[in-house]
Amino acid sequence: MSEIATLAGGCFWCTDAGFVALKGVEKVVSGYMGGSIDRPTYEQVCSGTTGHAEVVQIHFDPTLISYRDLLEVFFVVHDPTTLNRQGNDTGTQYRSAIFWHTPGQKADAEAMVAGLASTYANPIVTEITEATTFWPAEDYHQDYFANNPRQPYCQFVVAPKVVKVRTKFAERLK
Repeated sequence: MSEIATLAGGCFWCTDAGFVALKGVEKVVSGYMGGSIDRPTYEQVCSGTTGHAEVVQIHFDPTLISYRDLLEVFFVVHDPTTLNRQGNDTGTQYRSAIFWHTPGQKADAEAMVAGLASTYANPIVTEITEATTFWPAEDYHQDYFANNPRQPYCQFVVAPKVVKVRTKFAERLK
């Protein structure tokens, strides 16, 4: 039976691309969570006024990949110590957040953050928050890296993150 993980680690194009090739990941959907309006658009979320974060919702088979494994990849694919920012992307929509769906996910997230705290020079600012309504992003955001590999942002920002995940987690690739 499939489970869901919802993670925010900056631009969802970067986060999505880090998970799609992992064994046990059935699908990854880019979207929005954590805000105050229904059915937000990309333009509304980018304004920084809705409170939503760009997230990826990962559907996974826990017999093939654990939630903790997904969290491990999450902490490799982004910098959890920068508040409301990843690289040049700034604003609350780019915050680091783990939206938990079960008490077990909450406990795993808290344990992961506590265990990693001493490995970073700066404090981890990743929010650990109960999941709320997930709003899928517009179609053109789905599988963005796979569909736009030559786009400059993908070449210079997304591709190095994908290489990092594929190198560090080679044994977990499909």
